[in-house]
Amino acid sequence: MSTPRFLTLTDVAETLNISMSQARAMVRSGELPAIQVGGRGQWRVEKSVLEDYIEQAYRRTAASIREHQDTQG
Repeated sequence: MSTPRFLTLTDVAETLNISMSQARAMVRSGELPAIQVGGRGQWRVEKSVLEDYIEQAYRRTAASIREHQDTQG
């Protein structure tokens, strides 16, 4: 069985260890790109997009830590 290309918001929330409402807010604000599918407009996030988001979050966090260290000493 192959790995699915798209993740549900439940999958996203579990991966990021956040609530469903936080995942939905990230999508609705455009912070996390997603598509709406089906008659009920359910959100789907491409797995590679989530991986990119996580990598960017690591870079932002590292930059923030470096900036904080620079201002401390």
